Amino acid sequence: MDDVEQPTRRWQPGETVALRYLRRNDGRAGNSWPFTVVRDSDDVVALYIPPGAVHKRWGLVDGERRLLDQAWRRETLRLMFPGATHSTWASWDNDEHGRTFRGYYVNMEEPFRRTAIGFDTNDHCLDIVVKPDLSWAWKDEEELERLIESGSYTHEFGEAVWREGKRVVEQIERRLPPFSDGWGEWQPDPAWGLPVLPENWLDLPGEKWPERRWAYGEMAQ
Repeated sequence: MDDVEQPTRRWQPGETVALRYLRRNDGRAGNSWPFTVVRDSDDVVALYIPPGAVHKRWGLVDGERRLLDQAWRRETLRLMFPGATHSTWASWDNDEHGRTFRGYYVNMEEPFRRTAIGFDTNDHCLDIVVKPDLSWAWKDEEELERLIESGSYTHEFGEAVWREGKRVVEQIERRLPPFSDGWGEWQPDPAWGLPVLPENWLDLPGEKWPERRWAYGEMAQ
């Protein structure tokens, strides 16, 4: 799949897409979510998932690892930037007090690739939790170090993940986009229902990250 040109289809607001995390060893679909498209432009792909949307997540059944149905718990807007090795999520709580902006969550990940049903990427472990006042904290930094030490990530790749995280921290501290773009005030279209994964979400071959061998070493096929 490395040399195959990626699909270039742009998605329209309100359409449903699948966002899939591809397994590092063989590039097949793993954790996968249905999203409603908010925006698909040269600068940002914005995807929305409401509470209750059913996604696929790894779990154990009788000691066997399987992809299981799970209901998404929190209203989330995922902002992905072409070529970037992170995405930024805005999220909201809904309770008896109404809808409240919870803050941002920055997820280090592979640059997204377009597919016939949406987008493929994979998580890179390191995260940044950002409060509404833009104070921030690292998350899962110890797990990232374990992945590097174990050889699951190459040292060069681990250093690149840290560089990307520190670059985003600079954006946060300088109040740069997307943290200054008012996404916390965004509202979904009330006509949108719960998005559903397309039937071929598992069978469609993954669009593998061309740099996966540099990043994951011998485990990547």
